[in-house]
This record gives sequence, C-alpha cells and structure tokens, in this order.
Amino acid sequence: MEDLVESILDYVRADYTDYAIMINGEWGSGKTYFWNNKIKPQIETMQVNGKKLTAIYMSLYGISNLEDISKKIFIETTQLMDKNLKKFMGSNGVRNIPEYAKTGLDMANFFGVTQNGDKVDYAQFFTTDDKVLCFDDLERANVDVIDILGYINNFVEHDHIKTIIICNEKELSTKLKNSNLELKTFIATYLLDKENKLTMKTDKPMVERIRDTIEYVFDKANDYERIKEKLIGETFEYAPEFNYIINGILMRYENYKDLIRFLRENTNLIVSTFNKSGTRNLRILKHSLNDFKKIFDMVTKAYPNINHKILQTMLIFTIAISFEIKAGKITKDKFVNINSNEEYKAILVSSRVFMDNRQFYIKEFDNNYYYNFKAEYRFFKFIEKYVRTRIFDMKVFKENMEVIKNTIDIAQLPGYKRLLTEEYWKIPDDQFSDIIDQTLEDVKNGKIELIQIVKLFAYFAYFIKKELIRYDMKTIKSVFFNGMNISSLTSKYCENVDEELMQIGIEKEIEGEMEDILTHFNEINLKLKEKMYQEKAEGVFKNIPMKMEVFYDMFDKECMDIPIFKYYDVFQMFQRISCASNEDIVTIKEKLVDRAKRFPKEIEDEMFNIKKLKQIIDDYIEEKLPSIKIVLLQDFSNSLANILKNYTKIEVKQDKEELLIEDNEE
Repeated sequence: MEDLVESILDYVRADYTDYAIMINGEWGSGKTYFWNNKIKPQIETMQVNGKKLTAIYMSLYGISNLEDISKKIFIETTQLMDKNLKKFMGSNGVRNIPEYAKTGLDMANFFGVTQNGDKVDYAQFFTTDDKVLCFDDLERANVDVIDILGYINNFVEHDHIKTIIICNEKELSTKLKNSNLELKTFIATYLLDKENKLTMKTDKPMVERIRDTIEYVFDKANDYERIKEKLIGETFEYAPEFNYIINGILMRYENYKDLIRFLRENTNLIVSTFNKSGTRNLRILKHSLNDFKKIFDMVTKAYPNINHKILQTMLIFTIAISFEIKAGKITKDKFVNINSNEEYKAILVSSRVFMDNRQFYIKEFDNNYYYNFKAEYRFFKFIEKYVRTRIFDMKVFKENMEVIKNTIDIAQLPGYKRLLTEEYWKIPDDQFSDIIDQTLEDVKNGKIELIQIVKLFAYFAYFIKKELIRYDMKTIKSVFFNGMNISSLTSKYCENVDEELMQIGIEKEIEGEMEDILTHFNEINLKLKEKMYQEKAEGVFKNIPMKMEVFYDMFDKECMDIPIFKYYDVFQMFQRISCASNEDIVTIKEKLVDRAKRFPKEIEDEMFNIKKLKQIIDDYIEEKLPSIKIVLLQDFSNSLANILKNYTKIEVKQDKEELLIEDNEE
C-alpha cells in the first residue's frame, strides 16, 4: 500500500505533466477513505516552487451537467480564499466543509453578504501549479462519461493541473454498455431486419446477434478507451489492506467500552465473515457493524449473562445477512418466511438429508458463513428483520431471546464448555474449583475434542500464572499430553487451527508454555488428516465402477483440490478403473486433466501414485491386441504422462522411496 501512495505522490511532485492518473477499485472498497486518510494529508504538506499545495476534492455522484462541476470547483476555491473561513476551520479542526455549509456560503456570496469585506484576489484564479484536483465517483455521474473526461482534459492538457480520477472501471464499462439499452436494441433490430438478417437461419442466437450489432453500432467503450489513452497516463489498481481499514472502522466504537472489547476480541470473525461475503464492499461492513452496535446494546442490557458464543454468532449473522441483502446477492424475501432457529435448522436438514434443492440457497448460506464455526443457534429473526426492514421489533426480540435463554442453560453445560464459552470472571468463586476439577478429569480421559484440549491448556496455563489454580505447570502439561493422545482416537482433523486458536486470544505470558502443546497437537492433527483422507479415498473410490454417479458427485465436491490418489492403493485403483465402462474411463480421464490444470499445487503430493498408476496401465496394455478399451486405457496413460510433465521432483521422490523399501527388505 505504501508503494501505491508513493507512486501517486511521485506524480504530484513531478515538475511537468500533461496527463491525469486514475485509481481504480470496486465500490465500497475504501478508495475515498484511502484518498482522505493517506493521499490528501500528504499532498497538503507538500510544497512546489515555494507554494503549499491545495487538494480540491469533488464527488461526481449525481452530477447532471458539466456546469455543476464548474460550480463545485468555484465553491471549493473561493471558500479557500476567505481568510475568516480558513481561520475558523483551523481553530475548530475542520478539514472538510459540509455540503450544506457550501450551499449557504455560496448563496451568501450571491446576495452580496460578506464577513470581512475582502475583495476577491483574482490572481488566485490564475494560479494552477499549487492545485491538485481529485474527481471521485466517475461512474456515478449522470453525465456522459466521454463528456466528463473531455471536460477534465482541459485542466490536464492546457493548464497542466495535477489531476487524480477515482472510479470503478468495471461498473463504468457496464454503464457504457447499458446506457439507452432499449433504444439501442430497437435500432439494432431495425438494422438486422433491413439487412434481412433477422430471420436468417444461423447457429448464433437472436439475443447474441442483437448484442453484437449494438456493440458494432454503439461502441462507446472504444470512445472511452481512446480518450482514456489520451488523458490517463497511469492507472493504479487499488487493493485495500482490509485488516488496516477494518481496524480503522472499529475505532469509531472506542467510546463504547464493552462493545469495543468484544469487537477487538472477535476481529478474526469480522474479517473472516467479510471475506466469505465474496465482496470487497467496506461500506456494507460499516453499516452492519453499526447495526450490531444496537443489537449488542439491546442484548447485553436485557440479558447481561448471555452466552458469549451466542454473541459471536449474532455478530457473524448480522454481517452475513447484511452482505447477502445489501450487496444484491438475494432478494429481501429469502428469509421472510423463516421465523425461528428451529425452522432454519429444519430447512438445513431437509436440504442435506433429503437433497431438497428448493432450499438450496439456505444451505449454501449456512455452509459459507458458518463453515468451521459450530453453533446450535444460528438464525435470529429479530436481526434478520432489523437488517431487512430497519425496524427493531421488540416483541420478536424478546421471543427469540427467551427461547435462547431457555434452551442454552449455562448451568447444564459441562465445565470445559463453560470455560470455553463464557468469560471466566463470570463464573462464581464457589463454582470455579469444581469446574476446574471436572474439566481436568475430562481432559485426562480424552473425552474432549483435540482442538478444545489445546484451547483449555491455554486457560489452565493462564490460571496457573495468575495463581487462580494451584497446579505445577509440568504436571498439567503431562496430563494434557496424555489426554490429547487418548482424544486422538476419537477426534477429527481440525482444518482451521489458526481461526480456532484466535478465538481464545493467547496471552503473551503463556506463549512459551504453549509451544510444546501446539507441536504435539500439530503432529497428532497431521495424522488425523492422513486418516481422514484415507477414509475419504475409500468412500469415494469404492463407488467405481458400480455407482459412478455417486463417485462423480463426491469427487467433484470433495476431491478436486486435495491429493486424494495418495491415500488409495494404486493396484485397486487400476482394477476399478479397468472394470469401468469405456464412457466412464474417458470421463475419469477428462476430470483428472481438468483437475491438474486447476489445482496443480494442491494435488502435487499424489503424483508419486499417479506415476505408479500410469506404469501399471502401461504394463497391462503391453502386447495386448487393440480393442476400444485398450485404446482408451492407452489414452488414459498418455494423459497421466502429460500431467506428470509439470512435476519435475517426482523422479527424485520415487527414487528415495524405492531405496527406503529396498533397505527395509534387506
């Protein structure tokens, strides 16, 4: 990001330029924030030829004619000349003049009302080397983009004013293509009819013929490219540092002690949910966090002992539902008929167990936003309604919260879950010792999931450091090591280790104590991963050749980006493939080729087995008379050879493994 800032400032520092620069980025990604907080402050500290630079910012959003742009520039420059105004802004720490204030000042000047009687310094109007113009929201103007760029070109080419244009070129391209679309379609249809091409038999669909004619006749995109080539010297792609910007967004809640503590503790959930939204729209994130402030205030005020996990889930749900609705991904009605968490879960069961595609969206929503986040209560009607309608329904809120209160009874939770799901200081002193003993017993017997044991050790190490429990650190480590070994027999592989551990926020004072536990966990977790893949491989490949539809479905959904061939016996694999139909042999081959192109790095570890499979196929077809199946298997082998060409280390790895086998045999 600093390189981008410096490149823009180099343009501003240059002695002579006859071009503008463009900052391109998606809507809501923080481009204006970047200008206001990174670029403008630095420009206004710079001097050129002894003159301090002035940055003049104009949003083109809603501009309906070129005169409006001129008025905006005039208002900005004349106000900056007013000494009293400058003095007022300086003493009050005001950096930008509100739009309503600009209107008032403009009208005051129009009616001859002045504050100090100063005459306008006309020399200021002829000074251009101390100005930097910034035009934002180019794609949102109601004026033809070509006309605006031509207008801006006057400042750049003739006056040599440093000019920065901020826009979203993707939306700009769409706007150029879709402007006056009905009229364009009518004219294109008329022209096709005149040329007798409307009813002509062709492989090209009618919609495509009309679209091609529109692009040929009304190719404004080419006009844009021509003037852009003349006007824009450099285009910088704005790729925001989301963690930095999100941290800036959270700063607005610094005055809300409990809220900011909760948000800081769960920054990883905010970032993760934001990334899962598939957008880069920080504006929606700001709105969703503002909505969550009200939700947090209402919930913690009415239910001060609310389960911490529930608050985390509410945070995820608020951000997720905001993006789904406000980013235009879905219609607002998708969740209207879901009235409770029970109904939401029932829909998930229906879609997953009975393959009910009528609720496909709900399943995808849940898989996306709650992936690797286990929570029984995942749907909050009062939040959905608040985001969708802007009405905070107190009746629905109370109904939802009472259900949560009655179904999630903290007193009934196992001790270790209380440590993991609520702040330890909320546990009464007379219960704390029993919870510690109960948790330690469950750890000893391996009754707790492996990753949860790691989290619990962090708490125990912290409690020992704070002298809240009287145990020796070495003894506790030994108990947890043994408990992890027992737990590994029933635990599942944990894929999102970093995200899981970030939920507990490991203190610096116990980082050293965590190293051995984490090392042991990673060793066990790697073995669990191998076990999981072996089970998955068995489950997938056993469907060849009798249940090919099941195989294709599982392979496409679960195995495209994992080295699944590493975990299955190669001879059995060959037997299954060779017994498949000719059509299936071709399909499997095509899937392997496509997969290797899309995920070469991810499947690299299986290449040793792929090479063995190729050798087995070659040995099988050697000296056999040609038949359709033999030809197809030869083609299969050739495709495997092409895949293997991209992996130069396979030979070395194979040699090492073969030497190891020979040594063991001896």
